[in-house]
Amino acid sequence: MGVISPIAPPLAGPALFDQDWLSLFFMHWAVDPAEVAPFMPRGVRPDEFDGATYVGLVPFRMVDAGLGRRHPTPYLGTFLECNVRLYSVDDEGRHGVVFRSLEATRWFTAMSARWGYQLPYTWAQMHVKQRGDRWWWRSDRRYPRGGGSLRLTVDVGEPVEPTEREVFYTARWGLHSTLAGRTLWTPNEHEPWALREAHIVDLEEDLIARAGLGVPGEPTQRVLYSPGVHTTFGLPVIVA
Repeated sequence: MGVISPIAPPLAGPALFDQDWLSLFFMHWAVDPAEVAPFMPRGVRPDEFDGATYVGLVPFRMVDAGLGRRHPTPYLGTFLECNVRLYSVDDEGRHGVVFRSLEATRWFTAMSARWGYQLPYTWAQMHVKQRGDRWWWRSDRRYPRGGGSLRLTVDVGEPVEPTEREVFYTARWGLHSTLAGRTLWTPNEHEPWALREAHIVDLEEDLIARAGLGVPGEPTQRVLYSPGVHTTFGLPVIVA
């Protein structure tokens, strides 16, 4: 296991796009790396912490996404999202995320990313509501059909300092993906996360199972909340 820093390495070269990730909830389940190895792109393997890897479920608000730096796309660049993600590392030691699904409420944006960048975006009807420290999330997949839903009620608690394990799965400075048969690494940077502890009141979902993964009912790790960060992605490089 390589050391993962909570501080992003600076991007080399121009920015591909940037966006704000706001109101994030991090839910994680420990799994055997062998269970997720078949979902890794070529040239990439599951990243491990003390012999385990993790499945993440992360709902959040995407705001002002756009090409380059600070060129938000009106309407299409702001939406709700919820992703199922795995954790990856390649032979160059680059620690990343591999997405199994990404629910999004903007049909055009989701389908553009699905067909153009070959990321597993889906189109969903989603709602979020906040009252004080309590949040309610709801998501129902609309395309592709065949199910995919989330019902989450969660309370936000006190600020916390992340453990080394929590840094491992929150401080991810890139994305491993497959495009036209090649594995790509797309780097990103943002300020360190401000994190608070969160407590699930109710959770019903089948997004993880629809992504081909099996986990126990409740997250096995502490649930975390962040008010968010501004993040920038650099140009992708070929891994394999």
